[in-house]
Amino acid sequence: MHDIRFIRENPDVFDAALGRLGVSPVSAEILALDAARRDAISKAEAALADRNAASKQVGAAKAKGDEAEFERLRALVAAKKDEIAALDEEAKAGDERLRDMLLGLPNMPFDDVPDGTSEDDNVEIRRWGTPRSFDFTPKEHYELACAKGLDFETAAKLSGSRFVVLRGAMARLHRALAQFMLDTHVTEHGLAETNTPVLVREEAMYGTNQLPKFAEDSYQTREGWWLIPTSEVTLTNTVREQILDEKDLPIRLTAHSLCFRSEAGSAGKDTAGMLRQHQFEKVEMVSITHPDTSLHEHERMTGCAEAILQKLGLPYRTIVLCTGDMGFGAKKTHDIEVWLPGQDTFREISSVSVCGDFQARRMNARFRPEGGKPDYVHTLNGSGVAVGRCLIAVLENGQQQDGSVDLPPVLAPYLGGKTRITANGEFE
Repeated sequence: MHDIRFIRENPDVFDAALGRLGVSPVSAEILALDAARRDAISKAEAALADRNAASKQVGAAKAKGDEAEFERLRALVAAKKDEIAALDEEAKAGDERLRDMLLGLPNMPFDDVPDGTSEDDNVEIRRWGTPRSFDFTPKEHYELACAKGLDFETAAKLSGSRFVVLRGAMARLHRALAQFMLDTHVTEHGLAETNTPVLVREEAMYGTNQLPKFAEDSYQTREGWWLIPTSEVTLTNTVREQILDEKDLPIRLTAHSLCFRSEAGSAGKDTAGMLRQHQFEKVEMVSITHPDTSLHEHERMTGCAEAILQKLGLPYRTIVLCTGDMGFGAKKTHDIEVWLPGQDTFREISSVSVCGDFQARRMNARFRPEGGKPDYVHTLNGSGVAVGRCLIAVLENGQQQDGSVDLPPVLAPYLGGKTRITANGEFE
């Protein structure tokens, strides 16, 4: 959420920043709401002062036997009480209108984020690895002979489209990838492993800006809980309504969790295979930092995600998203796209964003500098990485002409020393 004081002092800057995201100028409307709210508060305070003064004079008038003055003052006290109640209600309604408006506005991008309207305007900043040359036409993951453990038909009977049942080698490889990612982040990258719920209260979804704007993208239970679209929600909200000690920053967390997304608005897109699912798994990274270090942390987290792909030997490219393709809560985002030979293109496997104090204001998450007043922390989040998409990349990049798949050697300790899946779908 935005700082109203910043908008008061920099309305043109605010409008210009959001204008880069395609948002029409809104500062005038925001400031009008803010002025009306503040005016109601000021009038309520003045009315309260009048009521208190009149209340003190009531007794004196009674003692003097001045019945007319006594009745006038008593009526004034009653009238001021009603006026205060009405003004308080007006101020409260103004607070809610202002808050709702601010909650619906995206974060302001950093100045160095490239302008653009779509993914075509994203800027590549580096590549790693060379896509393998095949002497046959590579297949997509669901077409491979060894991938018979990807059971979409049974999943459709159980749950409908965009679900998959993993069996045998596919299930074990999927689990091995998640374990490998967690171990790497914990032992090499210094992230604290965390296991969080997948059902959260509404406040948590507001805190990480899934609500109110993106309610249709998530699932809600009859009891009011929301299924998390990513463990960014739970990991980031662990510092909700806290004042942290400066010495405890940064806080670096990682979690492997189920994720649930309705994929609203994506009908007909990436429906084949398991590239875009309603239920999937991801290893998430979250950092809670001092404002002075969040940009450095963004680069660090991007490197953590890239390291996973490098260890797996998967070619990728890293891009910075333009203003038109960036997420609602981000000030800057790096996407990492892995090479999928079956599609002959790069596809997103990780997105790493720095949010500044945007989420912290929504969560009221602060830290206390030594000798100073509490200030808002900065939050960052990123995939480290999407497990299902990593499974796809490992299968497609390691595929052989006979339908078998050579696996990255780094996974052997997680697979009982096995380094290959045969065309029959068995480890060897």
